[in-house]
Amino acid sequence: MTTHEDTEDQLWLVRHGETEWSAAGRHTSTTDLPLTAVGEAAARTLTGPLAGIAFAQVLTSPRRRARHTAELAGFPDAAVDPDLAEWAYGDYEGLTTAEIRRTVPDWTVWSHPSPGGESAAQVAERLDRVVARAVAADGKTLVFAHGHSLRALAARWLGLDVAEGRHFALDTSTVSVLGVDRGMPVVRRWNALP
Repeated sequence: MTTHEDTEDQLWLVRHGETEWSAAGRHTSTTDLPLTAVGEAAARTLTGPLAGIAFAQVLTSPRRRARHTAELAGFPDAAVDPDLAEWAYGDYEGLTTAEIRRTVPDWTVWSHPSPGGESAAQVAERLDRVVARAVAADGKTLVFAHGHSLRALAARWLGLDVAEGRHFALDTSTVSVLGVDRGMPVVRRWNALP
């Protein structure tokens, strides 16, 4: 795990705006859905809390919903980073948790495998690279990504197992900030609406 230096290495997280599937609770990773009209409107409100902040780097997941959120929030030149893609759900793509639990009781992405998808170790490996890029940056990093990947990213920033991301509920079109306090990685703000 990368070590953190004090103060300025802050990692700002923005979950993409609403899509048809996020509104319905359907697991969405590789399916490249557009934002809904509600999602576009909410993404535009992100310009306020993000305006005037000097970011050393702005990164986005390759998925259209994250890239479009970045554009609407005022960051059309965000660099695409494949490591920010959503946790790959494999056979569970497009299903709700309730549908998955009909065959796998108590299933969560945090506690059970997703057949044909990514393991927690694979997710941790790529999100550790995002943490390393943020720590190496000369200033703040802003990322646009997805619910599970950002929750897992927060866990990795804090030096926790990916599964601990289950404790960080995250709504669409919200801003969260991770930072460092006296050498210790911390959550500065979480799931804040613009």
